[in-house]
Amino acid sequence: MARDPSLDNLLYLDGVSYVIDGPFWVKFEVRQVHETPQKPHGLDYSLTLHDGTGLRLLGFDNSHAITEGSGPGSKTRIEYDHTHKGQRVRFYSYSDAGTLMTDFWMEVDKILKERIKTP
Repeated sequence: MARDPSLDNLLYLDGVSYVIDGPFWVKFEVRQVHETPQKPHGLDYSLTLHDGTGLRLLGFDNSHAITEGSGPGSKTRIEYDHTHKGQRVRFYSYSDAGTLMTDFWMEVDKILKERIKTP
């Protein structure tokens, strides 16, 4: 399998935090790990958006398993990739590092537009 050309850019962001639009900030934690059924892309990642108090507003990560839904219709997967938006947790289909970054920044942009009202 060919190496993902966007992977180095994502790995470079490990430990980086950026303040954006006033009180909001993003944090990146990204490390290469051995490939497992839970992390088949060989990454351990957490990309988060926080408000000025430190409350996480958005997260893309693969730190734990999730179940989507409840009752007999609930869905589980071996993969750990998912998103957090407020209290909502949803599966995320990881394809490559570049798409992960694009998806994360698109969601950040949506949240900031909702929260920052320009007169």
